[in-house]
Amino acid sequence: MSVLSFSCKKEKAKTVKPVEISFKKEGELNIFKKDSIVKTIAIEIADNEYETQTGLMYRNSMGNDQGMLFVFPNEQPRSFYMKNTKIALDIIYISSTGKIVSFQKDAKPLDETSLPSEKPAKYVLEINGGLSDQWNLIEGDSIAYTKF
Repeated sequence: MSVLSFSCKKEKAKTVKPVEISFKKEGELNIFKKDSIVKTIAIEIADNEYETQTGLMYRNSMGNDQGMLFVFPNEQPRSFYMKNTKIALDIIYISSTGKIVSFQKDAKPLDETSLPSEKPAKYVLEINGGLSDQWNLIEGDSIAYTKF
C-alpha cells in the first residue's frame, strides 16, 4: 500500500542573505628586497587541507594591506585556480627558503584555468591583483612571516 501526500499550501520563499567571510588576521608577513623591508601585510594563514582548498573563495574584497599565505608541508610544483574566487589576485609562489620563484599576476575572478608555478614552491601568497607590480616585486625577493 502506498500513501502519497500533497499540499496546496503556499509558503513564502525565504530569503537567505549571503554570509560575508571576513578577514581574520593570523599573522604578519614582511616582503624583502635584499635586506630591506618593502612591505608589511597582515595575513590569514591556510595550513590545513580545508583552508588550502578553500583559500579566498567566496570573498567579496580584501584590503591592500592584507593577504593569504598558503603553507604546504613540502616544496613541489603548485597550481592554483580562481574557482569561486570573486576578486582579482596576484599569486606569488615562494620556495622553502622564502624566495619568490614565480608569479601569476592579475588572475581573473571565477576562472578555472590552471595557474601553475614555474618552479617548486612551499608557500603561496595571494594579494590583490596588481599589487606585486605596484610594489615592484621580482623573482628572488623574499618573505618572512610570523604566525600569531
